[in-house]
Amino acid sequence: MSGKNTEMQASRLQRRLGLGSAISLNMMNMIGVGPFITLPLVVAAMGGPQAILGWVLGAAIALFDGLVWAELGAALPEAGGSYAFLREMYGRESAGRWLSFLYIWQLGFSAPLSIASGCIGLADYAAYLWPGLNQTLLGGHVRLTSLLAAVTCVLAVALLYRNLTAIARMAWVMTGGVVLTIGAVILAGATHFHPAMLAVPRGAFDLNAGFFEGLGAATLLATYDYWGYYTVCFLGGEVREPGKTIPRAVLWSIAIVAGLYLAMQVSVLGVIPLHELTHAGEAKFAVVAVLMDRTFGATAARVLALLVMWTAFASVFSLLLGYSRVPYAAALDGNYFRIFARVHPRHQFPDVSLLALGAVSAVFCFFNLAAVIAALVAIRILLQYILQQVGVIVLRVKRPELRRPFRMWLYPVPPVLALAGFLFIVFSRRHAERELLDAVVVALTGSAIYFARAKRRAEWPFKGGGSAD
Repeated sequence: MSGKNTEMQASRLQRRLGLGSAISLNMMNMIGVGPFITLPLVVAAMGGPQAILGWVLGAAIALFDGLVWAELGAALPEAGGSYAFLREMYGRESAGRWLSFLYIWQLGFSAPLSIASGCIGLADYAAYLWPGLNQTLLGGHVRLTSLLAAVTCVLAVALLYRNLTAIARMAWVMTGGVVLTIGAVILAGATHFHPAMLAVPRGAFDLNAGFFEGLGAATLLATYDYWGYYTVCFLGGEVREPGKTIPRAVLWSIAIVAGLYLAMQVSVLGVIPLHELTHAGEAKFAVVAVLMDRTFGATAARVLALLVMWTAFASVFSLLLGYSRVPYAAALDGNYFRIFARVHPRHQFPDVSLLALGAVSAVFCFFNLAAVIAALVAIRILLQYILQQVGVIVLRVKRPELRRPFRMWLYPVPPVLALAGFLFIVFSRRHAERELLDAVVVALTGSAIYFARAKRRAEWPFKGGGSAD
């Protein structure tokens, strides 16, 4: 544990979250609107049913990375997740102070982008049901769907403005809707399945530059859809028996969701022709609703579209819950604005952090969805995931005495393979330099702010150490 910060959290946050609720929150985060909007894009990236490779590779990367999260979450069960991990891995009074600040800085961009992507996807499915939402306002500059997305974000904040016990009960209800949605898609595909539609085009597995470029693009999208298995780590200070609960929640979430995603991909490919998935039209932008329309009729399609909206909202709910604990943890540690350390006097949750995150996310709802996803993945990989894969090895070397209730299997294979997978995703795609530039700009601006503040406060690397928290 990390001393003073852990003790302060223990006195202000209460450990109420059990294994079932932890898995539920993880799955809500993972199965958001992502697979329902990215599935056609994954197929288009590789040009045929061989796109299933993208889902398989994404699941493998999630498993390797999940083992890293499981070990770190069990050893350092604090609010903030990656913030606490980076601080301890690289030294709380040395480089860890800079890298943990940089993580909070990038989270100010990536977390709202992630939350906004769920809100935008929900609004797009709403437009399938009510086409009038495609209208624009203010001379064509603002779509009604963007306004609906922002309102969705505000509603999620309102529902989260209560204690964790009440939230956990709502999470079970929302997770039921999530599983029902996926189950309906799989059932529709299984009962109207045409095996011949899974025929792979000739030359699909030729290992040329085009194959790896397509695989990289497909895996990026699949990785975005899998992310969320670590939500419980951000709530580490509120988890019961974290040494057991956190690793089990992470690994069970990955296993369940990977199985559901692969079944859903096969179901869709066995019903909707390839050309409809890869060209503009309803099958590309509301694929599972079209699947249900082809199999069980228009009424069933409308019901499923509503369920997809439910699923998207559940994801937004879970994301806001988890990420709102990160600025709180940093502020409590003296490494962020002090106001974010405030907790609600009655319900004991970080209310300022939640409200601020919701406000920025609502603004990002007015951005383009494809740009949101691409920027989100690149920033996260370069400024969080790569640092954690290296850091978990650094922590093993620097602090072998640290109590680790869960030790990853086959160490150090998982972090090495996860690192290789993330680097492949970032550098294999055409025009990847655009997202790399986004990440570099975020890193440079965050570093400039940190070092200017560190010099003023005589923290690392100036005068050799940090000031008192």
